[in-house]
Amino acid sequence: MVFHDREDAAHQLVEALAQYRGQRPLVLAIPRGAVTMAKIIADELGGELDVVLVRKLRAPGNPEFAIGSVDETGWTYLGDYAGQVGGSSQYIEAEKEAQLKVMRERRASYTPIRPPHDPAGRIVIVVDDGLATGSTMIAALHALRARSPKKLICAVPVAPPDTLAKVEPYADEVVCLSAPPMFYAVGQFYQSFPQVSDEEVIALLGA
Repeated sequence: MVFHDREDAAHQLVEALAQYRGQRPLVLAIPRGAVTMAKIIADELGGELDVVLVRKLRAPGNPEFAIGSVDETGWTYLGDYAGQVGGSSQYIEAEKEAQLKVMRERRASYTPIRPPHDPAGRIVIVVDDGLATGSTMIAALHALRARSPKKLICAVPVAPPDTLAKVEPYADEVVCLSAPPMFYAVGQFYQSFPQVSDEEVIALLGA
């Protein structure tokens, strides 16, 4: 399955999540790519939009490759391969601090006039534009579970089967439209996959 763009993927996810229409779900995007998707899903389901801030921990010398992730509280998830690619404890601590700084700055700019929406007691749908290693989604779900949602759902257009297996224990439900065994990068499943800017995120959250 190849999606035309993120908007196409979002509309298809709306159909897969139709049972939550009218239940005022809290739809949380993992920035930045998923924010445009989460806005469509929140509008179509009659929910609220916000972001959940998590950051991947970048492999030494290969910033596109995630060796783990960290959430706003500092909780860290590490892949079992982190040490094999040079992720020493000293490197991981420094990388964690760097990503916490980015999250503090983003929270200040994304939602400057209000606190994050409280997920307690609510149906929470966490959206990303696709999963590769799944580490950022795992960090997001872990952070949200600690805040007592009524139901915690992971919703993505595409992910490899082994990643879905890693993510499933952290969610009450996983909605994934396509799980191809041959998986190299999320972008290969989109005809159009542009970068989303901070300015676009701020505009969507302030709408």
